[in-house]
Amino acid sequence: MARVIDLHCHLLPGIDDGPKTIGDSLAVAQAAAAAGTRTVVATSHVSWEYPNSADTIARLVAEFSGRLASAGVALEIRPGAEIAMTRLPDIPPEELSRLTLGGGRWLLVEPPFTLAATGLDSLIADLRAGGYQVVLAHPERCPAFHRDRSMLEELVHSGVLASLTAGSLDGRFGSAIRRFSLELVRDGLVHNVASDAHDDSRRPPTIAAELERAGLGSLTGWLTQAVPGAILGGGDIPRRPEIELPALQRTRRPRWLPGRS
Repeated sequence: MARVIDLHCHLLPGIDDGPKTIGDSLAVAQAAAAAGTRTVVATSHVSWEYPNSADTIARLVAEFSGRLASAGVALEIRPGAEIAMTRLPDIPPEELSRLTLGGGRWLLVEPPFTLAATGLDSLIADLRAGGYQVVLAHPERCPAFHRDRSMLEELVHSGVLASLTAGSLDGRFGSAIRRFSLELVRDGLVHNVASDAHDDSRRPPTIAAELERAGLGSLTGWLTQAVPGAILGGGDIPRRPEIELPALQRTRRPRWLPGRS
């Protein structure tokens, strides 16, 4: 079974819209381990709605890791955060340095669920000038990128990495999101697929199965092991292997786009 690294998972109990109790968190962890995941970055929201701190996240990661060991669940938990674009300017430098993925130099940034993402490029430029690298969370669900894909293309070409949600490849967020996700993979604009799990059933911690069903199984190693391994280990991002991807089916785009979830 593959040793999947899940870079984006809401695993910690009671601090955002993920698991509410320690029992809920254990159910997510057990489902992740059963699906082949061996390392999870606990990326709780850091936003105005969920103003979590690095101290809170670190404490819960330590406590929950102990519970997993006691329960015999073979899953490594690393600290991280999903930082809302709108919250970034107000986070002090010393706090921001403790919200990286696994303690490295990569930050998981959540673009807005709006038709405009004004200022996102400037914020990311400032982060990179400060020595950070950026992973964009679920760009396939950002209406601004649907409206103007060139914005995402420019960010990726500048060195930003894009992390899709596995369920987007399965149609969990609708056919338009699914098609856009596949287009982004086809065009080399995706570097990672994560679960973005919030529970063990409706938003489960599975990744490899969705990649297989989407015809992308040959990219699983790169998307879920090589790239996230380099992010957590501080190494260079490896080049994507040359493979032939399945043809896209035509799908009519609706006028509306799903909101955040």
